[in-house]
Amino acid sequence: MPAGVSWPRYLRLLGASVLAMFAGAQAVHQYYLPDLSIPEVPPKPGELQTELQGYKIREKESQ
Repeated sequence: MPAGVSWPRYLRLLGASVLAMFAGAQAVHQYYLPDLSIPEVPPKPGELQTELQGYKIREKESQ
């Protein structure tokens, strides 16, 4: 085994690592609450909430 570790210890460490990654991903998703829905029609430029508000203002002023 890698680094002279026995199979049972290696599998325990692997299992703990995978569980820690899953728990971390779950914690991040609970904190940030991402919108995982897929829209039917792609949004028009400027409709996404992730875009900068200043960009929308400048775009309106230029038109």
